[in-house]
Amino acid sequence: MSKILSIGTALPAHRHRQEDILLFMQRAFALDPVEQRKLKFLYHQGGIATRYSAIADYSHPMADWKFYPPAEHLEPFPTLEQRMQWYQRHAPQLSVDAIRACAGNRLPVRDITHLITVSCTGMSAPGLDLQVMELLDLPRNIFRTSLNFMGCYAAIHALKLADVICRSDPAARVMLVCTELCTLHFQKEPTPDNLASTLLFSDGSAAALVVPDAVPGSGLVLEQFYSEVVPGGKRDMAWELSSTGFQMTLSGYIPDLIEADFAPLVERALRQAGADQADIRAWCLHPGGKRILDTIRRSLQLEEQDLAPSYQVLQQYGNMSSPTILFVLQEWMRRLHHHPGQPLLFGAAFGPGLTMETFLARHA
Repeated sequence: MSKILSIGTALPAHRHRQEDILLFMQRAFALDPVEQRKLKFLYHQGGIATRYSAIADYSHPMADWKFYPPAEHLEPFPTLEQRMQWYQRHAPQLSVDAIRACAGNRLPVRDITHLITVSCTGMSAPGLDLQVMELLDLPRNIFRTSLNFMGCYAAIHALKLADVICRSDPAARVMLVCTELCTLHFQKEPTPDNLASTLLFSDGSAAALVVPDAVPGSGLVLEQFYSEVVPGGKRDMAWELSSTGFQMTLSGYIPDLIEADFAPLVERALRQAGADQADIRAWCLHPGGKRILDTIRRSLQLEEQDLAPSYQVLQQYGNMSSPTILFVLQEWMRRLHHHPGQPLLFGAAFGPGLTMETFLARHA
């Protein structure tokens, strides 16, 4: 088996109140008064108070904008090339900050044997893995790989890969880092998908250190992974390239799809592990949005307190895509550290496909 020894997180410099982002978006979308009120209602119902971004513009006066042109209609609108330049400028250092926070006094950074980078908001070759390797001065022959363009569930997929590595190599010290700069890709056409994206998404990075279970130290022992694709949701959640950035499809039907499919998915995942819902002491769920969390809570007949870390991360940071589940998991690790026995945790995240990835872990 393998276990997560520690999780570290990092945030970009600019913290924006949801109210300030709303004002920016009302201007950017050039909405009439009725549509402005509708957008304001959605922002106030979203369960988010603050979000972080590599871009300062969202809460600064127009004269101080650096990313967007200081013009009422944001023209000329940033191109894909400009967005990727900003990604290259900010993502590598943010990843390094998360890795250093994760390693702490647990492991000298030079002792990392495997590096997994995860991102769906920037792409290049050489890519984020090589940039992180150079910034940390890691050995040139380090095992490295990248998981790209998977979306919000990618951290669990990376944990699954780290688990495979640790089960086959007793000397493995795997560092995975998920870094997303979602706010680079906001669009100005007031489509339902774009409105939903501007309401939810934010920037951040999270790293996890995964080692074989025999390594000394308490942590989360990874016991089981289970995933499914819901074919009916293939076009309801998608992430595609365009000349003006990456385009999100985020259908309003997603909560309905999750409500119909999530509880049976949990049952199948637990059955495969020889457990049932009554055995779970911690629910580590990706906060894709407040409506999604509310839907899951109802479908599993949980109390709001059962999902408190997910609601808390959503409120403080928004949806950062792949790092978000690790922010929630970090909070659960703090809470379970003083919990008696070896409590069982169930984790899940959702992404394009519609893909549902889950894992079971025990704090020990």
